[in-house]
Amino acid sequence: MVIGIIGGGASGMAAAIAAAENPDAQIVLMERQARVGRKLSATGNGRCNLTNLHALEGGYHGDSPAFARSALNAFDVQSTLSWFRGLGLYTMTEDSGRVYPYSNQANSVVDVLRFALERPNIRLLTGFEVSRAKKTADGFLVQSGDEAIPCDRLVIACGGLAGARLGGSMAGYQLLRGFGHRVTKLRPALVQLKSEWSGCASLKGVRANCRAAICRDGMEQAESTGELQFTEYGLSGPVIFEISRDACQGAGIWSCRLDFLPELSVNDLREELLHRRSAHWRVEELLTGILHNRLGRVLTRAAGVRLTAEKLRDEDIENVCHAVKHLEVPLTEPMGMDAAQVTAGGMRTTEFNPDTMESRLVPGLYACGEVLDVDGDFGGYNLQWAWSSGRMAGLHAGGIQ
Repeated sequence: MVIGIIGGGASGMAAAIAAAENPDAQIVLMERQARVGRKLSATGNGRCNLTNLHALEGGYHGDSPAFARSALNAFDVQSTLSWFRGLGLYTMTEDSGRVYPYSNQANSVVDVLRFALERPNIRLLTGFEVSRAKKTADGFLVQSGDEAIPCDRLVIACGGLAGARLGGSMAGYQLLRGFGHRVTKLRPALVQLKSEWSGCASLKGVRANCRAAICRDGMEQAESTGELQFTEYGLSGPVIFEISRDACQGAGIWSCRLDFLPELSVNDLREELLHRRSAHWRVEELLTGILHNRLGRVLTRAAGVRLTAEKLRDEDIENVCHAVKHLEVPLTEPMGMDAAQVTAGGMRTTEFNPDTMESRLVPGLYACGEVLDVDGDFGGYNLQWAWSSGRMAGLHAGGIQ
């Protein structure tokens, strides 16, 4: 039995390793780039946040989020960590639940997976860009240029559209459409957000811990607390990635409401600023020692206080407190797919069996990972979905379960 797997990313490698557990199965893993795991090697700023201890508590999205539950339960976080340990990977867990390789190098994850693919019954084809896949009387035929690979079962693990520079493409969606499957609206998730507020450019490179909330017409849609980074085009950082899903999608006035001192009440901040006024602090240094100096000056200006003012009025103090605790940054749109870490949307999960990842339309055809309409929260959720769904597809395609 020959199992064809298209895509050498996280889910594709997991599927190939799982299918190869059947010694009678011959696995052909096809990757269009020069090496497997290229996108994986860049995740987590090169550290690879490979899972999260809280991944089974929710945090997955799509038209039918419950679709992910079966695969996640079958190959849960602890099973995933044991699997990686068996492949030779040491890991460490942060207080947040995020799990990283002990080396802090994403290449360590890619390397152990690459070594695991070096099995007699796995054939790896790199630089193999699939142009067509079709159903035949005997199974499937996968074509790349003049070369054709016949296989009995086929797994589509091409990933999503996000991160084109690292391998994101429409390939998986197009191949599955060719088999009659439908795709939902594709949009960027875990992505930076654009703003025309001049303060963003002034604060380029500044990082700050804050509570951030996405608002539509003044109503909060999502919120989180963590690190924010200002860029010349808008807002970035982990806290933005966590709440960016569906931001600026649809009509309305979109903004990001920022509280730069979430653990300090307005009253406490007001008392501190009144004390500083009585001690004759200079206006431009009013927030020194509390916030990044550049951020403090921008917030003071945003509050309408002139840095040349000789004396702060009570009204000025209130306005500064409001700027620190309730800064409203207008949003225009998310950055594009190339900047996104994951794709929201994908192939309709109602057309696949959640217990096997097999197509309900075409027997012997499987799909896994980001190509399906499942996306997770920031912090390792999406890679856990890749490992779980990839392993499930590989085991069933390989006739092991």
